[in-house]
Amino acid sequence: MRRAEPETRGEILTAATRRFAVTGYRGTSLQDIANEVGCSKATVLYHFANKEALLTELMAPAIAVLQALDDSLTGLTGAAAQQAAAEGFVDLAVRFRREIALLRGEFPQLLQRPAFAHVQRISERLRDALAGHTGRPSAQVASLVLLAGISETCAEFVEMPDAELRPALLAFARRALEPVPDPLSTQDKDKES
Repeated sequence: MRRAEPETRGEILTAATRRFAVTGYRGTSLQDIANEVGCSKATVLYHFANKEALLTELMAPAIAVLQALDDSLTGLTGAAAQQAAAEGFVDLAVRFRREIALLRGEFPQLLQRPAFAHVQRISERLRDALAGHTGRPSAQVASLVLLAGISETCAEFVEMPDAELRPALLAFARRALEPVPDPLSTQDKDKES
């Protein structure tokens, strides 16, 4: 008896998730996924053009939330940009920590793939927002360490309850971010000089 198509597609995604968790994206072949499902490699290729298409679909919900975060940061500067970026990224990382854990250690190579090039650009804008759009090297370093640290922590603590993980990450973010000088107070000091 032939299985229903949507069920098989879902089974392929589930199997890919399991295989990526065990052997990583690079260490998993389409044949491995087919074996996990109990179908042929041709069936996997019927549903997904290649392994990258499969990964793209697995990551689509997280990428959509990342894009929405990027859109919400447009026009924000200084401390407002930092706060919105930190809260938004913590929420995203906590929500999609299983996906982050699946790709642990493989993000740099994946971001080089054409299907994920826009994620690299969004990540750069997010890093800049976490730095308060100051351009200061120390703020840029702090923001990159924060992004990497939040991602790694979420991948490590997949089973920790959201109600414990989120506040801990936000407290860390507040301590780690370099304060952005208030432009009005800087102007006032310049007038006093």
